[in-house]
Amino acid sequence: MVVSQNRLTIALAGNPNSGKTTVFNALTGARQHVGNYPGVTVERKEGYRRFGDYQLTVVDLPGTYSLTAHSVDELVARNFIVDERPDVVVQVVDASNLERNLYLGTQIMELKVPLVLAFNMSDVADSRGYRFDYERLSALLGAPIVPTVGHKGVGIDDLLRAVVEVASSERPLHEELVHYGRDIEAEINRLGGFLEDEQGLDKYPPRWVAIKLLEGDEEIREKVRRSAVKADRILAGAQAAIGRLQKLYVDPPAVVIAEARYGFISGACEEAVRISTVEARHDMSDRIDTVLTNRALGLPIFLVLMWLVFQLTFTLGAPPMGWIEAFFGWLSELVAGVLPEGYVRSLLADGIIAGVGGVLVFLPNILLLFLAIAFLEDSGYMARAAFIMDRIMHKIGLHGKSFIPLLIGFGCTIPAVMATRMLENRRDRIVTILVSPLMSCGARLPVYVLLSGAFFGPAVAGNVIFSLYILGIVLAVLMGKLFRRYLLPGPSTPFVMELPPYRLPTARGLLIHMWQRGWFYLKKAGTIILAMSVVMWALSTFPRRKELEGQYASRIEAAADEEEVAHLEGELAQKQLELSFAGRIGKGLAHVLKPVGLGEWKIGTALFAGFGAKEIVVSTLGTLYSLGESEGESEALRGALKEDLSPLKAYVFMVFVLIYVPCVASVAVIKRETNSWRWPLFAIGYTTVLAWVVSLVIYQGGVLLGLA
Repeated sequence: MVVSQNRLTIALAGNPNSGKTTVFNALTGARQHVGNYPGVTVERKEGYRRFGDYQLTVVDLPGTYSLTAHSVDELVARNFIVDERPDVVVQVVDASNLERNLYLGTQIMELKVPLVLAFNMSDVADSRGYRFDYERLSALLGAPIVPTVGHKGVGIDDLLRAVVEVASSERPLHEELVHYGRDIEAEINRLGGFLEDEQGLDKYPPRWVAIKLLEGDEEIREKVRRSAVKADRILAGAQAAIGRLQKLYVDPPAVVIAEARYGFISGACEEAVRISTVEARHDMSDRIDTVLTNRALGLPIFLVLMWLVFQLTFTLGAPPMGWIEAFFGWLSELVAGVLPEGYVRSLLADGIIAGVGGVLVFLPNILLLFLAIAFLEDSGYMARAAFIMDRIMHKIGLHGKSFIPLLIGFGCTIPAVMATRMLENRRDRIVTILVSPLMSCGARLPVYVLLSGAFFGPAVAGNVIFSLYILGIVLAVLMGKLFRRYLLPGPSTPFVMELPPYRLPTARGLLIHMWQRGWFYLKKAGTIILAMSVVMWALSTFPRRKELEGQYASRIEAAADEEEVAHLEGELAQKQLELSFAGRIGKGLAHVLKPVGLGEWKIGTALFAGFGAKEIVVSTLGTLYSLGESEGESEALRGALKEDLSPLKAYVFMVFVLIYVPCVASVAVIKRETNSWRWPLFAIGYTTVLAWVVSLVIYQGGVLLGLA
């Protein structure tokens, strides 16, 4: 902001009883003027102060708890900030009651105006045992903080220096200090798109207007009605958004938005405020947090909850998984019975049905996992999980906010990479992007379910899958530490860990969030996985060796019974498969994978196909192992895998799938988000090497322990 003629206008805002008047008097002394704001009876006080080379005009705004314009005082304060655009807003905060006072601050910040926080009554706060990390809290809130004692004049000169510095600064203002959650943010962005080109509203930040419309602010609705060209469309869109959000949350959006602001403030206070005396906190969320975010209990509780999620996912998903499996088995037999033998029947039965069906069979597990994650997110616990992990993330040079994209990575790596946009520090962002593929996304779950179910049984399978998720987290932490120390060194940027109040999620909200992610999985099955299944069928079918077919034709004709015919046909199919393009790729990879126990060429082929999408590992195995089998595809696959793998090798296979190269869609998103090919290529290289090294350690260690 450029200051003209060394004159500054300062707006003094604050809650009633925050000591705002004493600060105003300390700033201006006897040089005050009292009048009324135009059109209302609200008193307007102005004062004047000379400070260095600056002539200051200080306007004492009406005391208010918020800027939602439920009262004339709130409306006057808000309109002054928006319409008269003071050079700096100073919010006087009662330092002994931060959470209530900073609520007003979050709303001022959303107006995108320069802000200085005067932590008044700091002597009272100190006597009550509050200890502030002012530097950290200032960085978290994006505004300078100056401790003051208004009635003693303590800190007033420091406050004026901060005001002059902020007014003269060109630093950008934070527009999205508080994040309101996926659903509300989507509606804000949608409304913001309607507001972008509205010149009649250009003095208001579009995001702020969108939030006010969702809060049902009548004053803003009236301004839109009077000034916007697309007023009807904007207001109709806002009303529809309010309806959609209320169905999800039951409470009106204004309540949810307010809770998010308090969650933001609570998170900031957790990070930078300590209380040395005993304070009675009666809020239910706070009482729950004393257990769930406890330094000793928080991490064990988080691990137990995640363990329960995977146990329930596997146990409850087993029956519907069997129903889907039976359906595709019936469908495959139907196609085989109707169509004559040839490429078309092979493509449909062994390529499309075996490939896509082999992935869709795991849809119940995927939906149950997404349902559990949605419950943890909507209830407010996921924010606590990030807060718990914050202590660990700090040790590797990142912070808990970096763990939020990693949590999203449990669903899919693509939105996890995109979610790193919330990180302001580019180094933090790139490191988080690089370790995001190590989280077990939903696409890997079909591989885990198939192999753990085949080799470990229902009683142990959930524990096996849980161990893979924990391994991914551990590797992400270790690699993050290495990257932050050697690849991208530098200081970490502080942030606010938002702790929203606990809520009982609505059934509608849970189902919508589960279905949104499940539908993404289904779309992949209908597009990428279908295409890759056809490609893998072609690679495993061609080239056909006519001379080999001729050699087996006479032997099949001379066979003594149907059992020998089936055996010879299966032997022919296996030899054709080994000589196909897929077989050659798999045999080439088998030499590299042999030291880690995965020297079977079909395993190598499936891993190669997994670069397209991790689900394709399962569909490729189905395609490769189902050729020549007369029994149901899934049973044949499990039986064939048991012939080629041991439990140790099956576990190593799952570990390799967990770690190795991100899918092609993730690579494309990493390229887009980093605007460089350097980082996606690095991600491909380091994950592949890491997968080989970790798998080698596990396999050779298992062999030494006699587990082979």
